[in-house]
Amino acid sequence: LPQVSFGFLNNLLRVIKDMLEISEGGGPTLLELLSKAFRESVCHCLQKYCLNYSTALLYLDSLKSREDFGCYVKWCERNEQCRRLQLRDLLVVPLQRLTRYPLLLRNITKRCQAEDETRGLQVIAEQVDTSICDLEGKVKWLDNYQKVKQLRDALVWLPVWERDKRPSSLRSNLKHLLKAVTLENLISHRSLLHDGKLVLVENTKLVDVYLFLFDEFLLITKIKRNKKQNPLRPPLNMELGQLLKEGSTFTVLDQPVSLDRLQLKNIDQLNASTSGLPHSFIIMHQNRYQQCIGVFILQAASEAAKVGCFNQDVLNCFKMTTKQRPALCSKFTKILIMPSCFE
Repeated sequence: LPQVSFGFLNNLLRVIKDMLEISEGGGPTLLELLSKAFRESVCHCLQKYCLNYSTALLYLDSLKSREDFGCYVKWCERNEQCRRLQLRDLLVVPLQRLTRYPLLLRNITKRCQAEDETRGLQVIAEQVDTSICDLEGKVKWLDNYQKVKQLRDALVWLPVWERDKRPSSLRSNLKHLLKAVTLENLISHRSLLHDGKLVLVENTKLVDVYLFLFDEFLLITKIKRNKKQNPLRPPLNMELGQLLKEGSTFTVLDQPVSLDRLQLKNIDQLNASTSGLPHSFIIMHQNRYQQCIGVFILQAASEAAKVGCFNQDVLNCFKMTTKQRPALCSKFTKILIMPSCFE
């Protein structure tokens, strides 16, 4: 803390010195100072801060168990300068400031009389806007990377002799001829577009499953919860982060379903009522010869959840995927991507 305070005071003294030089008629102009500050320090430092923000929150949560740290934070938060704000509230302030800088710069531009200063400030504001857009892309990439990294450790890939339906005696005799393939790296460089919890109709029972839609394939998994941490049945809208945090695992059913080998069949309300499968649809897995090699009957929470209105960003994202894979049925967007199931 003393080292950080010393560095802050040094920077503050340098700024005061620069301002005194300006008031005396020498030194750089305001435009030069702003250009240098935003180009060399502000945008770069805030980008780095924002990218580490989520990690800082996780680290803060890990320190909650320490009594000395908790007492120190409470003592600091009682300070009048904190204005009754907690540490989490203060940590998010730099993120909020970054988004307001373009507005501040444009307000300064309106009050500039010289045309050169106006044009220069507009350029700086555009640079900050570009930096914010670049940061959004980095944050999305980092969020996907961290989520996929956690998911990779939680996925369970059954070997082929456990998925095979042949008699166990035959499987045990041939097991030594089959080599187990490591699939942990299959999702390492993929983008997780959507995920959500559904119910799989399996023979005469209903099984909770979790679906992961990547940019090239779909994973249908069975949820295995850590009963030591939470023995209760998970709610339908439980988020992936909560399941991973409590140590749940996801066993992959059969194999990944490639998007260009996937067909969706809607079960209308009449057939759903007759078969006793409300709010259901069918996922068909086909081979390269258009033969069905797998069928999954899935249930959503409600009919509105299955065919309701969709987020425009979701549709645009999936349109880009389907253009690269024209064999994919267009109904996939209308049925599988629904707000209540894939958020």
